[in-house]
Amino acid sequence: MEESRLLTAVEVVLGVPAVLVAYIWLTERLLSPAGERWQRRIRPWLWLLPALGFLGFFLVYPTVRTIARSLYGRNELDQKFVGLDNYRWFFTNGDALGALVNNILWLVFFTGFTVGLGLLVAVLVDRVRYEALAKSIIFLPLAISMVAAGVIWKFMYDYKPPGAAQTGTANALIGAVGLGPVGWLQSPGFRLSTFALIAVMVWMWTGFAMVIISAALKGVDPELLEAARVDGANEWQVFRRVTLPLLGPTLAVVSTTMIITSLKTFDIVYTLTNGNYDTEVIANLMIKQMFTVGDFGRASAVAVVLLLAIVPIMAFNIRKFRAQEAIR
Repeated sequence: MEESRLLTAVEVVLGVPAVLVAYIWLTERLLSPAGERWQRRIRPWLWLLPALGFLGFFLVYPTVRTIARSLYGRNELDQKFVGLDNYRWFFTNGDALGALVNNILWLVFFTGFTVGLGLLVAVLVDRVRYEALAKSIIFLPLAISMVAAGVIWKFMYDYKPPGAAQTGTANALIGAVGLGPVGWLQSPGFRLSTFALIAVMVWMWTGFAMVIISAALKGVDPELLEAARVDGANEWQVFRRVTLPLLGPTLAVVSTTMIITSLKTFDIVYTLTNGNYDTEVIANLMIKQMFTVGDFGRASAVAVVLLLAIVPIMAFNIRKFRAQEAIR
């Protein structure tokens, strides 16, 4: 077993560079008979060919296959064409619509709190001596995997019946001020459990938003800020009328990134509640339809709905990146 693993490691370490060198040598040999003009035209495409091949095989083909599969029945043995029945099920099923509502809540509150807190922290620590330390502490949760964060917060939200010793940090804290224990992850009313899950993701992703916004904040010309102060503007007016507009493109990019993250939320929900207590989201519903229910047609339809929700936001994000690059 150990020899097999060692041989595999050697093959990966030596084989991949060898294949890369061989491909470069082969492309240059194929291009050598062509003139300089044709070489300049063809060489970039030959260099991109392996990446395009991987992209097509691992992304484009599965996407097309999923779209096609969503128009058929329950499993591979059931090749009955059902058209848009799977999509009709999604938009008429209570659980699916509940998942859609939860994703909208994630989109609004997760994005709002993450970007808002990231902006607040970036501005507050911009001029303090312990800026690097503060940013490191805020950014640290992002280094934790989603599943590990779920396990941590499962203990934080742990619930015991009233009168019992509360082992969960959140219930112990509110118990110290005389409030009763709360079933943070077991309360479907007012979708409290959903907001508890959103809080976990905000804790994780605020550091990401802070770092991106802080980098943009460092790029603001100090002379513009000084000119505003000389004209009599106070610090709030400088921030609202000068700093915030200049941060607009960066805030838009960070917001769209957080929106995409909220739409494809899965790990935290799966780890903490598995969609119970009105916490279901689209990605977790897709996994359930595929592996629990065994309905690949409906699972594919859910995946396509999620894709259609994300694609316009990604397109907007790409346009923003291109606009920023054009300005630079």
